[in-house]
Amino acid sequence: MSACAPPHPQQPPLPHGPPPGHRRQFPVAGADLSASLTVFLIALPLSLGIALATGAPLQAGLVAAAAGGLVAGRLGGCPLQVSGPAAGLTVVTADLIHRYGWRTTCGITVLAGLAQLGLGCLRVARGALAVSPAVVHGMLAGIGITIAVAQLHIVLGGSPDSSVLANLRALPAQLAALHPGAVSMSALTLALLLVWPRLPGRPGRLLRSVPAGLVAVAGATATAALTGLALPRVDLPSWRSHALAGLPEGPALGLAAAVLTTTLVCSVQSLLGAVAVDRLLGSRPGPVPRVGRSDLDRELLGQGAANIVSGALGGLPVAGVAVRSTANVNSGALSRNSAMLHGVLVVVAALLMVPILEEIPLASLAALVMAVGIQMVSLHHIRTVTRHREVPVYAATALGVVLLGVLQGVSLGVAMAVALALHRLARTRITHAEKEGVHHVRIRGQLTFLAVPRLSRTLHLVPQGAHAVVELDGSFMDHAAYESLQDWQSAHTARGGTAELSGRRGGIRTAGTRPSTPCRCLPWTPWRTHRSCFPEPAAAPAGRETDREGGQEAGQEAGQELARGIGSFQRNTAPLVREELARLAREGQRPAQLFLTCADSRLVTSMITASGPGDLFVVRNVGNLVPAPGEEHGDDSVAAAVEYAVDVLKVRSITVCGHSGCGAMQALLAAEPGGAATPLSRWLRHGLPSLERMADVRRARPRLAGRAPAGAVEQLCLTNVVQQLEHLRAHAPVARALAAGTLELHGMYFHVGEAQAYLLGRTGKVFGDVREDGSAADELCSPV
Repeated sequence: MSACAPPHPQQPPLPHGPPPGHRRQFPVAGADLSASLTVFLIALPLSLGIALATGAPLQAGLVAAAAGGLVAGRLGGCPLQVSGPAAGLTVVTADLIHRYGWRTTCGITVLAGLAQLGLGCLRVARGALAVSPAVVHGMLAGIGITIAVAQLHIVLGGSPDSSVLANLRALPAQLAALHPGAVSMSALTLALLLVWPRLPGRPGRLLRSVPAGLVAVAGATATAALTGLALPRVDLPSWRSHALAGLPEGPALGLAAAVLTTTLVCSVQSLLGAVAVDRLLGSRPGPVPRVGRSDLDRELLGQGAANIVSGALGGLPVAGVAVRSTANVNSGALSRNSAMLHGVLVVVAALLMVPILEEIPLASLAALVMAVGIQMVSLHHIRTVTRHREVPVYAATALGVVLLGVLQGVSLGVAMAVALALHRLARTRITHAEKEGVHHVRIRGQLTFLAVPRLSRTLHLVPQGAHAVVELDGSFMDHAAYESLQDWQSAHTARGGTAELSGRRGGIRTAGTRPSTPCRCLPWTPWRTHRSCFPEPAAAPAGRETDREGGQEAGQEAGQELARGIGSFQRNTAPLVREELARLAREGQRPAQLFLTCADSRLVTSMITASGPGDLFVVRNVGNLVPAPGEEHGDDSVAAAVEYAVDVLKVRSITVCGHSGCGAMQALLAAEPGGAATPLSRWLRHGLPSLERMADVRRARPRLAGRAPAGAVEQLCLTNVVQQLEHLRAHAPVARALAAGTLELHGMYFHVGEAQAYLLGRTGKVFGDVREDGSAADELCSPV
């Protein structure tokens, strides 16, 4: 019995064997079985193609696929990630084989696996995520370009060289000596790869369930066999002559660099793949697999063990493969059994399907791998790095990988990323302008000691006695800049001038500074720290007996606390917001959204949305309920607020926000039929549709990304958000605005204990977590 399992009375022994009519359940779920078959059909041609591209024996690709599926699938920390020979390792492995030979390359793979085991034991896997995404994307793009250029020679009927530049120089001669049979089979393979995923109609949907790569290679193989073309084909010698790993031979420094490069590429690709699988799994509709978030240190250990086994048995290096992992998740896999079964199927194919595999033309496999290489240069990644202004990092890494090698290219990309970060940290724009007698000094960027000379020169452009406004637009100010700014402000004020600091000063972090007044808390510092700004109320005198006296004392203390809070606002906050509030008083409110949430005191709307005066039109009630229109015993206050927000204020979005531990949802679950009618119980009737929705087994229950709800209360809190959005759609102003395309509805859930916000995805079933930078997967942030 589990240590935490409740005790239970002794039960009589059950009879041996299953009861009549009972069917034993197969130990592997049907979803895992079908997913493993899909992944196997993708992995088989790709494993052979990657082995061909590296110049390794073709059996090495099958050995790596089997080791990745069985070993990494069983021991890894990401149950739904599928490992095997990856295209990202092609360039590294081809270079190693060219320099040291095949058996030494296998030995390097074993040593790389041991290095991964060491890193996993040191629990440094999270450190790999510190690598800039632009470096990773640039590395993959450079590898993709190298693969595509090399495989183009095989597609044209020739053989590639060891470097990209040599392959480019030899391309004109190769084009002049085309092999018609190889070109025709390659063209057929590429055409099937392009057309198959785009087959239209219902028959097309059924046919697209077969992987395009398998269809392309099978089509080219069948055509070559029927036409009798004389082409180089797959050659799988007897397993008895298969070469195993040998002791590494070569210069120690070169072997160490080879092990480091293999470890780096395998580890980074596998760990980033595990994180991507978590995000993909969180947005997948359907049953929730009984797996948690990936354990990255365990994943590193599993990948290391797989590389040791693969290298020792004469296989290619192993890493997590994005194409196979995506197919595994999208096929509905529920556990690590799918990856392991895929490995079993690869072993069966390697032993029993050799005559069939030897009919595959090498040109078809080369075309398949070339297409994979082209896809590694992702336009989506290029747009992303462009948007984040990291094109120099991406370009430096990609060119470095193409011209110098993977390790050198990654090192160049990391150096470029560090240089770019330092440049942004040191770059500060300071401008001065005079407008209507007021001197405006605007500071954009991080304000450090490097900018103090320019800051001082600019501040001295302000004449004595003038009114100056210093606008700070940054997130950090070091001690030297702070002292310089304060000294100038004091001196300028002493000479009869006025100096006003505005902008984001309240949110700027300063190094080594202390507030001069008793309480100048930054926005939303922990409440414990905020409370420490004020003295604790004195304890009640001993011997007090009457509740009346105690109640009077508590009321006085609450009143004093309220007065202290108001005083703090007038002293510290009012001067900072007075100008903005005066503008709102003149122009009126123009909020962008209506925020409907619970009255719970732990839910501070301006805190969790980082909003200020005039941003949100807020409606709060017990349980964040929206009574359906026309409902008996309805309540018009919420409907009136909705109508005013949509028709008068013209808000562009409405958000319904629930939260963890909601007392209203707990009361709904605990309510007994026929109980006493109170104002609270009458109001909670508007939440009964949420209870009914949760109890309806025909409807999919909403959940959080990556995990199931913690209990019935959390499940009802999530269901209630979805139900209240349905009530909102039934209100006439909302329905009109939605039909006109001028309004969006959003669902939100705030976990109080974790201080984590979740947004409802486009499917209306999954709440995805919002990261610290405000981003989330597109499918999780779309309006309902």
